[in-house]
Amino acid sequence: MGLRAANIRMVGKLCVVAAGMFTFGYALIPIYRHICELTGINVLALGEKQVPGAPRTPANSQVDTSRSITVEFDANARGPWAFRPAVSSLQVHPGQLTTVMYEFQNTQGRRMSAQAIPSYAPRQAAAHFNKIECFCFNQYTLDPGEKKQWPVAFVIDPKLSKDVKTITLSYTFFEVGSGTPPAPTAAAAPARTGAAG
Repeated sequence: MGLRAANIRMVGKLCVVAAGMFTFGYALIPIYRHICELTGINVLALGEKQVPGAPRTPANSQVDTSRSITVEFDANARGPWAFRPAVSSLQVHPGQLTTVMYEFQNTQGRRMSAQAIPSYAPRQAAAHFNKIECFCFNQYTLDPGEKKQWPVAFVIDPKLSKDVKTITLSYTFFEVGSGTPPAPTAAAAPARTGAAG
């Protein structure tokens, strides 16, 4: 009887501890929010509040509407498949979040895995072209004839030189395991034949 009573007391204590832990964990959320509001640590949480009568701030105040940049979209397929952007170009304000879809289809009679490599022209634009979401971050496996659409979401940094009026975003899509091709560059000058006289 003594051992059974001790076990029952232990189970009771464990139930009390488990209930206390659950209550503490559940109470942490409002406690955390309150501490963040008092200390100002979580500034994003303050921005989510809707204050009646207060003017709504724009979603992104960093958009430079005083200028537009033409972004051209290019797709190079290194293999027997179809790969293209949904649009060839867009006018974008620096700081503006923009999304463009790319379409890919495996036209082979076998399963394949592939990945895209991006490149930019002019080269100085690369440091100011911030991709939020991009299919180039991952490898993809497609079945024979399978067709997919993938987004590229990007923001051009307003600090980009005002001399840059056009940016070309180019992707080379290659089969994984077939050898990674070099990133596309500007068109090279034609090779000279014959020796100089």
